[in-house]
Amino acid sequence: MADPTEESRPEEAEEDGGGPVKTFLEHLEDLRWMLIKSGTALLVGMIVCLYSTNKVVSILKWPLERAALIQVGHKQKVLVKLGEEDVFSFQPATNHIGPLDLGTNPLIILQIKPVEEGTNIHFVARVEKDPPSSERARSATDLVYFDPAAPFMSSLHLAFFAGILLTAPFIFYFVGEFVLPALKIKEKKYLLRAFGVGVGLFAAGVCFCYFIIMPRALKFSELFALWMGIKVPEWRAETYFGFVTKFMLGMGMGFELPVVLLALVKIGILDYKKLSAMRRYMIVINLVLGALLTTPEVFTQIMMAVPLQLLYEISVWIAWYWERKEKLREAQAGSQDY
Repeated sequence: MADPTEESRPEEAEEDGGGPVKTFLEHLEDLRWMLIKSGTALLVGMIVCLYSTNKVVSILKWPLERAALIQVGHKQKVLVKLGEEDVFSFQPATNHIGPLDLGTNPLIILQIKPVEEGTNIHFVARVEKDPPSSERARSATDLVYFDPAAPFMSSLHLAFFAGILLTAPFIFYFVGEFVLPALKIKEKKYLLRAFGVGVGLFAAGVCFCYFIIMPRALKFSELFALWMGIKVPEWRAETYFGFVTKFMLGMGMGFELPVVLLALVKIGILDYKKLSAMRRYMIVINLVLGALLTTPEVFTQIMMAVPLQLLYEISVWIAWYWERKEKLREAQAGSQDY
């Protein structure tokens, strides 16, 4: 007669175990191929992004153009154009230049056109007090390079980070091919859920930074420089691109906080009481993360710390819900035993 414990072993192995048992060298071989495939995917993504650097630059310049549309206070900016070319811009002390009334809009276009009359050329000035938003976006701070090698190095920098974002699904897939066979079925379920939520939160953090925080942070930097008495008609392009990419990636990584905390709750390292007791410390930690993952200024630091603290509070309440649900399940199981 067969031993019933032996019959249940395959089922237990199927429930608990992962893929086939491999030797150490076989694991190293799998790791090598995972790194090769991930590196190849990243290299292909970098080549694609390097070929499309002009489009990547246009995407990264959008927050700067959006910042030009934000009006703070009553300061005006006059953009002087010769024909269709932008010549320079300045901020008048008042909304009057001699007899010329500039109105109250934040951007005024002073267009100068040459008119030929016989052998003489006259310049005719026309004031556009309510230019379209496309013209206002063109008045954004210019990006310039001051180093002959800067455009090439900057394009490599952009291609690297854009390549990571572009090939991230493939890299995660290759990593999953390497890790998932060794996990138990229950662990696979939790990991796949965490992966889906983590990808969504990372994308939400990047989009939140790109569409909401970044234009306001750039506007704040410009206004702060003007408050110091320093004009900012131009910024170094490589510095700007580094700021934007670092800020967006930092915000995306910061939005992964609930995944890490709730994973620790599932493991048993943290619980609702511990998370509640850590609230005051998390405020300081989020401010430190805001300083490390963004530029070292108070405005962007606070703008990143606030959503991180909100995500922490959401994690605390999810942990409370899980703990309450587990207690109810245990109470129901205890009542059924009696």
